Amino acid sequence: MLPGAINWAWDTCVVTLGKESMKRHFDDVLLGSIELFCLAAEAGTFTAAALAAGVTPAAVSRSISRLEKRLGVRLFVRSTRSIRLTEGGKTYFEECRQALNQLVDAERKVTGEQVQPAGTLRISAPTTYGHHRLLPMLPVFRAKYPLIRLEVNISNRNIGFHDENYDLAIRVRAQPDSTMIARLLEDAPLVVVASPAYLKRAGVPRTLADLEKHECIQFDLPSSGRQISWLFNEDGHQREVSCGGNYSCSEDVLGGVTLATAGAGLFQTYKFVVEKQLADGTLVEVLQAFGGRSRPYSLLYPHSRLLPSRVRAFVAFLVEQTRGFQAAGAAPAAKSKRAK
Repeated sequence: MLPGAINWAWDTCVVTLGKESMKRHFDDVLLGSIELFCLAAEAGTFTAAALAAGVTPAAVSRSISRLEKRLGVRLFVRSTRSIRLTEGGKTYFEECRQALNQLVDAERKVTGEQVQPAGTLRISAPTTYGHHRLLPMLPVFRAKYPLIRLEVNISNRNIGFHDENYDLAIRVRAQPDSTMIARLLEDAPLVVVASPAYLKRAGVPRTLADLEKHECIQFDLPSSGRQISWLFNEDGHQREVSCGGNYSCSEDVLGGVTLATAGAGLFQTYKFVVEKQLADGTLVEVLQAFGGRSRPYSLLYPHSRLLPSRVRAFVAFLVEQTRGFQAAGAAPAAKSKRAK
């Protein structure tokens, strides 16, 4: 047989290239089973996967069983109401989803449709950035990429990328992780605000020591329950101040803004969150002489050369949209101090 000739069999194709050969590993039924497996993993039930694929739940169940038999690994933990990926199932799902995305991207490139990324994009963002930055941008993104469907989770809890199938997340003070890429979106300046009514009643703080005499609204970190210290600059030093007060919010930092607007006390938050209230006089900034501190917001996504085109499109879009939000953070200080 000549080099490069093809030997055809009913279920096996061998391409002979000199001494090397490539065996066909997947038939149409197996590829279909992999697609149904990914749909089931994303949907959380065989019924939902069946509806999405236009087949019966029994067909989905048979496909999953076929895969499990082939692999010798259990992919799902099944109950009467739901399914959950096993550890092996999670690994297999990530690899299969990545491979299927590559096939879709390859088709689009060949057919000239690569300029139109498609599919579902799952994003998680905290309430602050979600309401005041991300959500207003999304109609612009959808107008540019109409074939992309957006699922957005707005909360302050830390989501699991693999367990919950998220593509991207926006986080404050993102921790280093070798499996993730972190793109800085902005260093968001912090301000201390209060309502005119509160300042009239309690007086305007002039120094950091004055905070001890004031009602300081606290926010508890969702991950640890620890209260967030307030950040200031004083005499060339960075200061972390633990304030006291009778109001404490958890889960949603915007609750502190609502309390401050209602006259409950002082609250430190991001300037972009209260820009409208500062402009219309609903809130007043205090302790400006000790300002200049900030916290970073970053966009996180898996470290992979094989990112779907819809993820790459959103990363490029968001980085471009937030370019104007970049603000100078705190000035470098010789040392930091923590105060109570």
